[in-house]
Amino acid sequence: MTFPRYIHFVFLILSLIAAGTAAQDATPYPRISQEAFKARVPFFDYAREVPLDGRVVREWDSQATLRQKIVFRGAQGFLVPGYLEFPKQATKPYPLALLLHGWSGSKEAWYEEGNIISGGEMRTALLDSGYAVLALDAATHGERSNEIDYQHANVFEDPKAPPTRNYFTFAEISVQTVKDYRRALDYLATRDEIDMERIGLVGYSMGGMDSFYLLSVEPRIKMAVACVPPLLSEGYGPASPIDFTWGIQDKPFLLLAGRQDEMYDAARFEASYKAYIESPKTKLIWYDQGHKLTEIYVPDALAWVKAQL
Repeated sequence: MTFPRYIHFVFLILSLIAAGTAAQDATPYPRISQEAFKARVPFFDYAREVPLDGRVVREWDSQATLRQKIVFRGAQGFLVPGYLEFPKQATKPYPLALLLHGWSGSKEAWYEEGNIISGGEMRTALLDSGYAVLALDAATHGERSNEIDYQHANVFEDPKAPPTRNYFTFAEISVQTVKDYRRALDYLATRDEIDMERIGLVGYSMGGMDSFYLLSVEPRIKMAVACVPPLLSEGYGPASPIDFTWGIQDKPFLLLAGRQDEMYDAARFEASYKAYIESPKTKLIWYDQGHKLTEIYVPDALAWVKAQL
C-alpha cells in the first residue's frame, strides 16, 4: 500500500470511529410515555358512518399498467383524489403499496422521475414487481389546495412574498392525511382488485413521518419504508413521529436516512433509532446524501417491500 493510500485508509477508519462515537454520545429525541401515546392514538380515529362515495373518474390504459383516478370522501367529508394503478403482468388480488409524498408535493410526484423523491423510479419499480400502488394528495396539497384558498402548501416562503394565512398546522395536515389513507383502505375493501392482507407503504419526508402514524394506528398496514423522516418531537402536538414508535415495535419497518440531511441531526436520529425502534423486524440504512437521496434508495426500499409483503 502506497503512503497516500495508507493515509486515506487511516483517515477513513478514523472518520468511521468518530461517527460511531458521536452516535453513541448523542441524546435520543425525547419521547412521551406509553400511557400518553395511548391517549394520542384516538386523534387518528375517524367516523366510519361518513359515506365513502368512492368512484373512478378517469382511466389511463397502457401496455404495462392500468391507472385509475379515484375520488372518495375523506374523514371531513371532502373529496380526496388519488391515483390507483395496477400491474398488468400480475394477477389480482394484488398486494398494495401506499405512496406518501413529502411536504409541498402531491400525488404527481410519484409520476415524475429525477425529482427530490425519485418518485417515478420508486413507483415503476413496485409496479414492475407486481405491486399495485395508491398515491393520494395529502391534505391541503395538490388538487386539495382548495382547502387553503388554492395557495401553495409550503412554510419555506420567500420573505418578500405577500403574507399568507396558515389555515392548518403541520400536525393537523398529518392527522387529516392519515385519516384519509385509512378511509382509502375502506374504499379499496369494497373492490376486488386488492389483497387486503398484503398492504404496505413507502413514505418520503413528510410522508415518512406519516408512515410512523399509519403503521402505528392502522392494523391493515403490515410494513413500511420511511425515507428521510424528520424525527421532530416539539411543536407537533399529537403528530410527533418519535412518540408513535410505541406502536410500531412489532411490525417490519425500514428507515432510510441521509447523513447530510439538514432536516435532522444524524447522530440523534441514529440514537433515537437504537433507543426506540431497533428490533429484529426493523432496519436503518444510511446514505451519504442530503434530504434528496436520489434513486439509489429505490433498490433498498423495493427489496424490503418484497421481503416483507
